[in-house]
Amino acid sequence: MDSTVEIQGRDLKLSNLDKILYPAVGFTKKDVIDYYVRIAPAILPHLVGRALTRKRYPDGVDGEPFFEKNAPMHKPDWVKTAPVWSDHNRRTVHYVLANDMATLVWLANLAALELHPSLALATNIECPTEMVFDLDPGPPANIVQCCQVALWLREIFEHFGLQSFPKTSGSKGLQLYVPLNTPTTFDATKLFSHALAQLLEHEHPDLVLSEMSKKARAGKIFVDWSQNDEHKTTIAVYSLRAREHPTVSTPVKWEEVEHAIKKKDAALLVFEAAQVVKRFEKMGDLFGPVLELKQKLPDVKKAGVVSIAPKGIDIAAQAEESYSEAPKKKPVGKKTSSRRG
Repeated sequence: MDSTVEIQGRDLKLSNLDKILYPAVGFTKKDVIDYYVRIAPAILPHLVGRALTRKRYPDGVDGEPFFEKNAPMHKPDWVKTAPVWSDHNRRTVHYVLANDMATLVWLANLAALELHPSLALATNIECPTEMVFDLDPGPPANIVQCCQVALWLREIFEHFGLQSFPKTSGSKGLQLYVPLNTPTTFDATKLFSHALAQLLEHEHPDLVLSEMSKKARAGKIFVDWSQNDEHKTTIAVYSLRAREHPTVSTPVKWEEVEHAIKKKDAALLVFEAAQVVKRFEKMGDLFGPVLELKQKLPDVKKAGVVSIAPKGIDIAAQAEESYSEAPKKKPVGKKTSSRRG
């Protein structure tokens, strides 16, 4: 079943609308497009102006997916792109910018189920606007244990006067975002986040890992700080995930995080497409502050939070010192030169 629609003055041909992309529940391409149209007011502000990597599933979630960075040759003329230099490929990659609903629907029609934006705006690709901690559970641990680690992280942030915002990954784990929206670099966010991951591992060695180790993964939460890198992307808030069911990376309240721990129920933090639309209609965008809240990474050496973990703070202070001594990168303009791989 095909159809032609007009969105914001753009004519779009939609194909194979009855194709089932989530076989376990009969969720079709039409359902995927419908979800992205309904959630557009929430997701678009988090995608606008950001280089977007897409993970496409032309044969559904049980088929073979592929990542797509460069805009396809057949893209409509009105789809905006951003040039980003890739050292790995030794060429400029022209990333799609999902700046409007028409582009979002066009991507959904290509079965781009998962949307992975950069942590930086394309106009200043070396300056992240947010810092992220990806909490990844190793079975039998699950998102409930991730919630406990998130609360420990929130406590540390509060000592530094920083606010943080949780969202589910839409898969197994939980992600914690610290909005910055002030001048910084990926070197700074990576060093700081790595230091905090080491601090947590030092304080809670039975539950937390700060480095990926397959042998030590069982029952522990890997605090993935390495996502704070200009070469990497993180699943967008409100993006679908390619799971058995059409789950979504969903912003949650801290009260919901605490409730999941109290009930020891991972299912409390699993949200599917229809639920997420209703949550947005009822609660608004819980992740809105991530776009606007201006915060600066602290000078850990001057923070004086030695009561948390002296050794950990020493690590953080060393990271801060290493960053302060590192050579500064030149600012970039609209045609950025990134070392994205």
